[in-house]
Amino acid sequence: MVKIICMKSISLKLQDQILEDTEGLLEHLEISRNKYINEAIEFYNKYQKKKLIAEQLLKESKLVAEDSLEVLKEFESLEDEM
Repeated sequence: MVKIICMKSISLKLQDQILEDTEGLLEHLEISRNKYINEAIEFYNKYQKKKLIAEQLLKESKLVAEDSLEVLKEFESLEDEM
């Protein structure tokens, strides 16, 4: 089975130092600039997705914690009535 990958072209402006560092690394890695940039963006996308999930989890955890405290207070009030 052949996997067809569609690619879009973009224009990219890099700071001089970033480009120099990248070119130096590319000489040692022996990969194309295009592949390097694709891998870098893919890595950063995964990092940002994990960061968003962690932020959402923290937000949801706070909501659950607040609800749990309310339920606990209700149980305590029921115990006091007995």
